[in-house]
Amino acid sequence: MDELQINSHAHSDALHPLLEARGVRKTYSFGSVPVEVLNGVDLAVQPGEWVAVLGSSGSGKSTLMHLLGGLDRPDKNGGEILFDGKHISVTHGKRLDRYRNLDIGFVFQFYHLLPELSVFENAMLPGMVGSWMTNRSEARESAGKLLDSFGLSHRLVHRPGQLSGGERQRVAIARALVNSPRVLLADEPTGNLDTKTGEGILDLLAQRHANGLTLIMVTHDPAVAARATRIVKLANGRVVEDA
Repeated sequence: MDELQINSHAHSDALHPLLEARGVRKTYSFGSVPVEVLNGVDLAVQPGEWVAVLGSSGSGKSTLMHLLGGLDRPDKNGGEILFDGKHISVTHGKRLDRYRNLDIGFVFQFYHLLPELSVFENAMLPGMVGSWMTNRSEARESAGKLLDSFGLSHRLVHRPGQLSGGERQRVAIARALVNSPRVLLADEPTGNLDTKTGEGILDLLAQRHANGLTLIMVTHDPAVAARATRIVKLANGRVVEDA
């Protein structure tokens, strides 16, 4: 099997999707009770798509995101995850770390910013991790440009606790994009925000998508999903609609 080759600026071959789940199954054990969360999910995302994964709580949305992002693995003999035609579900060690840091950006509902770091330090953090990274000046430049474009240039030295929820999520998105990933995975990115603030976050994501970013967004809200160009509905661990 080919070793996963990671290159943040490579172009995907038009013959295959950029990110794909094939027959993916995932089971967790709660004590002695196995609970099947995903039951044969197929999903193919082309470069430049904005896909919303819509479903109620417990439908398997977040589990699918974790598998696509290499944060978890499918069950043994439980399907496969491919990025740019290469298998990531069997990748491990530095190659997997590289994939998660360079090719995939993550945004979560609760931001996960480090409270002891400033806005600027939080945003540049992924650029400082891993032996494959270039240098501190490039990370600083990328973080600065992103934060400025998100209207946060006046907040660089503030701590996360001094920011509003919308500002924190903007910092989290800047952090996710600092290494110029090819795919952004957003798990309920507006779930902790009021409607108006959430719309601002969706506008920001829409701008990035218009510039070519491939975006996969999990949500339980049909109004949020409607901002995407394609909606995939999950129920009981299966894809029940794809339009």
